[in-house]
Amino acid sequence: MGFIQTVKNIWSVEDLRKRIGITLLLVIIYRFGCYVVLPGIDPNELMALKDFTKDGLMQLLDMFSGGAFAQASIFALGIMPYITASIVIQLLGMVLPAFQKMQREGESGRMKMNQYTRYLTVLILLVQGPAYLLNLKYQVMSAGGNVELGYWTIAYMTLILAAGSMFIMWLGERIDQKGIGNGISFIILVGIIARLPEAFIQEFTGRLLNTEGGGLVIFLIEIVILLAVIAGAVLLVQGTRKVPVQYAKRIVGNKQYGGARQYIPLKVNAAGVMPIIFAQAIMFIPITLTGFTGGEGWFARTFSDMYGFWYNLVYFFMIVAFTYFYTAITVRPAQMAEDMKRNNGFIPGVKPGKPTVDYLDSIMSRITLPGSIFLGLVAILPAIATVCGLNRSFAQFFGGTSLLILVGVILDTLRIIEGHLLMRHYDGLMKDGRIKGRTTGNAAF
Repeated sequence: MGFIQTVKNIWSVEDLRKRIGITLLLVIIYRFGCYVVLPGIDPNELMALKDFTKDGLMQLLDMFSGGAFAQASIFALGIMPYITASIVIQLLGMVLPAFQKMQREGESGRMKMNQYTRYLTVLILLVQGPAYLLNLKYQVMSAGGNVELGYWTIAYMTLILAAGSMFIMWLGERIDQKGIGNGISFIILVGIIARLPEAFIQEFTGRLLNTEGGGLVIFLIEIVILLAVIAGAVLLVQGTRKVPVQYAKRIVGNKQYGGARQYIPLKVNAAGVMPIIFAQAIMFIPITLTGFTGGEGWFARTFSDMYGFWYNLVYFFMIVAFTYFYTAITVRPAQMAEDMKRNNGFIPGVKPGKPTVDYLDSIMSRITLPGSIFLGLVAILPAIATVCGLNRSFAQFFGGTSLLILVGVILDTLRIIEGHLLMRHYDGLMKDGRIKGRTTGNAAF
């Protein structure tokens, strides 16, 4: 009854009802475009490309595009070029003074940085488009098919692919303005969820047809483990360590101000999924070099196997290292200490100034260690699940970037819906407390 009443409450809020309806409409448009094949491409000859995207990074790219990558659709490049451009602009904002100045300019600076992100997205698309088409031709030809791709054909198909990705970005912006949640994150979520039913059915069918018996019991155990992993990912996304801050009393005239105690929430995983993305990009280099060496030698064979022991061991330690690196450049204890001092605040038992900076830095180092280890374990869980006999498509939902994005975006969306309900004096989605999103952390990427 509680769930039904919550749905009724959501439906009774006109603004919320319109936003959910617009979001669903834009998602349907996006899903429809994922099945519109590029002009001049025979859909019957795409089986080789689908086989090529079953494993490794290509499987991840195909998942983020909702299957459009393997379908050779007009949305084949998906939203990843925009995400790549956003990451580059964010990193430039941490290094270049000109971008740091734009970040401090408020709304006008944000608009400028968004414009630079769009320009960089177009440049990335103009590079990735021909690369994708040439790879498509190679995969189809290796399977005995034929795709005619002349210079002019590649040129106009690249424009179509670029326009498709920019249209997806436009859909994400419309969801931001008129829908529910972060548009780009929501589109990635839809692409991930679109692959879940097929992976679920394949795993269920494989276990059911297992001639050794006990397949259904094993499948139920897998579901329980998956739910436990999701619960762990929720804790990783929401986990914080609260640092008490005492604000000193101020007397103005005959009135007394301040004296209240507040808390600084330091996130256990302040880096989000960025360490996984950085580590994945570096670990993909050996796989690329293997194509030039023919896969000869121990190094090429070992680090081109994304489900091997040594690959995942190095991958794990790289994620731990990148977690510390990204946390160090995004969470700045010196800035926090300065803000506290400016607002007449202090940490009880800790002197203002450098002792406060050292204290905050030590707290972040201690809580980042378990967060980075858990993040590394979540990243290599798909490989562990594959070794345990799970279907590779289904194993992708046991960890990695896809699981963290899925959990984070759903929590953010539910938090926004709950905010609309509470603002209109309805009960929230949960009776035991407010839903925590990632308002203090990063977006999807």
